Amino acid sequence: MNTTFKTVRTSMLAAPLALAAGMATAGGLAEPVEAPAPVMVAPTPAPVMRGSDWTGFYAGGQLGYGWVESDALTEDAEDLTYGAHAGYLYDFGQWVLGGELDLDGTEIEQDGVEVDTITRAKLRAGYDAGDWLPYITGGIAQLRTSSAVDAFDGDDTGAFGGIGVEYRVSPSIRVGGEVLQHQFEDYNDSGEDIDATTATARVSFQF
Repeated sequence: MNTTFKTVRTSMLAAPLALAAGMATAGGLAEPVEAPAPVMVAPTPAPVMRGSDWTGFYAGGQLGYGWVESDALTEDAEDLTYGAHAGYLYDFGQWVLGGELDLDGTEIEQDGVEVDTITRAKLRAGYDAGDWLPYITGGIAQLRTSSAVDAFDGDDTGAFGGIGVEYRVSPSIRVGGEVLQHQFEDYNDSGEDIDATTATARVSFQF
C-alpha cells in the first residue's frame, strides 16, 4: 500500500515538471522576440518646375495699331499696322537671348503725310518662365514716308525700345504681344522729330 502511494505521489510531482520542461523546449518560456524597428521613408521631393526650350528659328506675322506724333503735323496720326517678322532665340536655361528682323506696313496718314513702312533690327532678352517668355527689346528702326513735301518724302533711321511677352501654345506655335516706342530725330534732315508708338498682337511658328 505504501509502495503504491509513493508511486502515485512521484507521478503527480513528475507530471508538472515534465510539462514545464516541454513548454520550455517548445519556446513557451523563451525570451520574447523584438519587433523590427520601423524603416524611415524619405518624403518624395516636390516636382521641380522646368522651363521650356525656346531655342530655334521662328517666323510669323503681327497685327496692331500705331500712333505718330510730330510738331509738323496738326494733330497726332493713328491707324492700323500689319507685318511679318523672323528671328532666332537661344535658351541659356533661365535667360533667353536672340535677334529679330520685322517689317510693318501701316494705314497711318495725316496732313498729306503717309507712313508707309517701319523696318526694325531687334535684339531681344527674355526670362524663361516655362511656357511664358516676358522680354525686353530694342534696336534700330527705319521709317519710310510719302508726302508732297520733300522733307517727308523719303526715309530715315532712328532707335526704338519696348517690352513684350510670348506664350507657347504648342512646341511649334507661340502667341504674344509687343509695345514699341520709336524716335526719329531730325527726320530726313527736315528739322522735325517724329515719335511713333506701336502695339501689336503676334503669332510665331518655331522650326
